[in-house]
Amino acid sequence: MVGTLARHIRFSINPFLGEQPQGYNSYASKPCGEGLAIYFGLWVELTGGVDSETGFVINVTEIDRQVRTEVVPLFVDRVCGWHRAGRHVTLSGLVELMKRSWTALQGRFGGSQLSRICLELNPFRKISVCGEECSVYYFSEKFEFAAMHQLWNDNFSEEENLAVFGKCANPAGHGHNYVLEVTLERPTEGDFRIADFEKTIAEHFIQGVDHKNLNTQVEEFAKLNPTVENIARVAWQRLAGRFAGAELWSVTVWENDKTFCTYRG
Repeated sequence: MVGTLARHIRFSINPFLGEQPQGYNSYASKPCGEGLAIYFGLWVELTGGVDSETGFVINVTEIDRQVRTEVVPLFVDRVCGWHRAGRHVTLSGLVELMKRSWTALQGRFGGSQLSRICLELNPFRKISVCGEECSVYYFSEKFEFAAMHQLWNDNFSEEENLAVFGKCANPAGHGHNYVLEVTLERPTEGDFRIADFEKTIAEHFIQGVDHKNLNTQVEEFAKLNPTVENIARVAWQRLAGRFAGAELWSVTVWENDKTFCTYRG
């Protein structure tokens, strides 16, 4: 049996300090930072066989140990160096640091192989790489919008609609606070403006659906049921091809914290 195991390692760096306090609470972050510090959340994914005796792909404490020994010092050195030099920290700079982190971790987990490293820049934005020699990285950001809809098929009888769609067939409709996550595949060389990325999504999708009745106010849903699956597909259709120098990789829509759909064209 082969499994993919993911581990989240949290650490904070204060570039104003000469030495980083290690702290004692890895749940919050370790190093712990001091005062106004930069928080990092690094996801490490490993793929490997599941040991029949332990049930592990690998003991997660070993992932923690390797990341804190090999990767965190790289981040401390580079982030503090950028600060001393008065340099702006770019996405391409962070991607290069993640590729160095991949090199530092490669081969340190026995028979398990690194499959992805993902760096959270904040709770709603992240970048991912899938190799030390990779020529692309993945940039993801979440957005929110509120909308109402009714699920109904005119080819069904009322009884069939109620049986298939349940409460979602309510003639008065109902609302959701949706979350949209858009992921781009970008070359590792060069940078792009996050504000331009956000503007494209706002203008070509969010503004067209936010605080709208999807059935009556959004053209695509005049004859298409506004399910979470179809909303993700419409978002893809509206956004594909609109990002200069990047490819749309995936669109994910959460209807609530229990239900989401990811669409890739």
